[in-house]
Amino acid sequence: MREQPIGEAMVDDEIAEVLAYHKGDAQAAIGTLLNDIRHLRWQLVLTEGAMGRGITRGWRPSYERD
Repeated sequence: MREQPIGEAMVDDEIAEVLAYHKGDAQAAIGTLLNDIRHLRWQLVLTEGAMGRGITRGWRPSYERD
């Protein structure tokens, strides 16, 4: 079994995989990633609306990086 790369090497591998999936088209890759971000943010909105305050002890999801 091969060792998993860590740190920057892992990020470089992920970037290469995304670009390979889109056949080297960087704009298509960025578009897909932006669509994924929109989808995940919508999932956070739905989750926040459905969860009770007692379960999370006041925690609320963050939509931006800290």
